[in-house]
Amino acid sequence: MPQKTYMVPALERGLRILELLAGHPEGLMMNEMNALELPSASLYRMLVTLNELGYIIRDDNDRYRLGRKLLTLGYSSMDEGALAEKAFGPMRELRDRTGETVMLGVLYGTEGVVIESVKSTRAVCVSVRIGHHYPLHTAAPAKAMLAYLPDEERKKILKSIAYTKFTENTIPDADAFERELKDIRKSGIAYDRGEELRELRCAGAPVLNASGYPVAAIWIGGPESRLDETTLCEYGAFVKETAEKITLKITQ
Repeated sequence: MPQKTYMVPALERGLRILELLAGHPEGLMMNEMNALELPSASLYRMLVTLNELGYIIRDDNDRYRLGRKLLTLGYSSMDEGALAEKAFGPMRELRDRTGETVMLGVLYGTEGVVIESVKSTRAVCVSVRIGHHYPLHTAAPAKAMLAYLPDEERKKILKSIAYTKFTENTIPDADAFERELKDIRKSGIAYDRGEELRELRCAGAPVLNASGYPVAAIWIGGPESRLDETTLCEYGAFVKETAEKITLKITQ
């Protein structure tokens, strides 16, 4: 039993809010949180704080739901990465099928981060270290995850992006990015056609949890000389198949 003398009331209230929202993935309005038995003023301050810190999100209908920051913290604490462990087999199969490097990544703040990689055996190939960060508006995995985020969470992130121009192919602004994300939601596949590095081509797809939330993405990357448009689209379909396999493994 916890020793009440050492408990922090404000922290306890904040955690109770998170636990309540965890049981309501559709979100709750403030007046639907009566089970917490908290004064309205205190509850409002807690909600504002958790929203500002990214632990919850508030949509246009004033509904609150858990944000992806909790998910990121959860993956950070996993011993050797349970997600990466389940994804490794399908990733290796995809590497063998395409001959290109296969990577697994998650969203982290205003960037993406690589959490696993299966390197190509070819002499000229993509090579990235675990922990490598990538821009959200250019990278195929980031696009794949952003496309499947809840609307309000996605819009908030798109507004925070600087849209740095790396090449002539870089997406210039939030409106153009939203149009591309809409296409990705239809196809289930995201592409990077030389948008950060001119000679690099990538194809990615989201890994979803049981609620359809994008917890990660896998992607392949290689030189334009091997990944022409026809090959890139063909491999994109393979990437999508692999992402669906990983989704099945983590939701069973």
